[in-house]
Amino acid sequence: MKYSFIIPVFNRPDEVDELLESLSRQTLRDFEVVVVEDGSSVPCRDVCDRYAGRLDIHYYNKENSGPGQSRNYGAERAHGEYLIVLDSDVVLPEGYLRAVDEELVQRPADAFGGPDSAHPSFTPVQKAISYSMTSFFTTGGIRGGKKKLDKFYPRSFNMGIRRDVYQRLGGFSRMRFGEDIDFSIRIFRAGCCCRLFPQAWVWHKRRTDFRKFWRQVYNSGIARINLYKKYPDSLRLVHLLPMVFTVGVSVLALLIVVGLGLLIAGSHAVLGTWLALLGVAPLLLYALLILIDATRVSGSVRVGCLSVASAFIQLMGYGCGFISAWWRRCVLGHSEFSAFDKTFYK
Repeated sequence: MKYSFIIPVFNRPDEVDELLESLSRQTLRDFEVVVVEDGSSVPCRDVCDRYAGRLDIHYYNKENSGPGQSRNYGAERAHGEYLIVLDSDVVLPEGYLRAVDEELVQRPADAFGGPDSAHPSFTPVQKAISYSMTSFFTTGGIRGGKKKLDKFYPRSFNMGIRRDVYQRLGGFSRMRFGEDIDFSIRIFRAGCCCRLFPQAWVWHKRRTDFRKFWRQVYNSGIARINLYKKYPDSLRLVHLLPMVFTVGVSVLALLIVVGLGLLIAGSHAVLGTWLALLGVAPLLLYALLILIDATRVSGSVRVGCLSVASAFIQLMGYGCGFISAWWRRCVLGHSEFSAFDKTFYK
């Protein structure tokens, strides 16, 4: 058997149903599916049982330990030459696995990954979140979506690796967040070949509302500092941009408040007007840029408007988590932590 899909799941039976349905429609059939229930209170066993005749599917239920350790649990029980790790909230186009196979036949790789996109059936909020996580104007477009990048770090929503390499590197670490980047770093440090497969893309639902999205990106900011403490040379300029954006927005907001205060007081009306405009103008220009580009990409003004909010949440949520973790870990010397853990998916 050439491929094994590893799918950890926590309280998401409906999403698993959609993912398994898309797996059952793959044009290349040389694969098995390993579903690992990570201590869910709402299990998906019945969903998996419905696909027993359509897929070579194996279902396991274990105590909760987080997605990384659940992937390792599934990998230990998989038989494929290549392990493909998917999040439960993705859906695959029919030609996904064939695209992977064609890339590997053309040029072998030890590890690989693909980009993500928004499905037409996604809600406007999901499309807005997908835009903010993939757009160049929110740093999403420079995370590995281009072939020209010298290094592509696959993420766990769409990540493949040779089973022998997975075993040699020990799989995912016990990090609760950022464990996929940690694994990718170890893949490169081991001298393995890791490639982007542009045509092996998935539809990725990500979070379903802005509150969950804030929790996700806030923890991602924390994870970046945790990774920095573990691998000091892993920090790049791009990782600092959300922090710079967050500080910049805070300064601009302060200018607006001071300007409005002077206007209300009436003592320095001209200065107050200039300060308020100086604070408002950059924020409006950025919001307009996002609105126009997101509307162009999605074909929807509503999604464009929601993308403005999503872009600010993505950048400032990450930036706030980054700053908080930097203060606690680099200044105060505290140990690794995450802000939203048990309540992350609620």
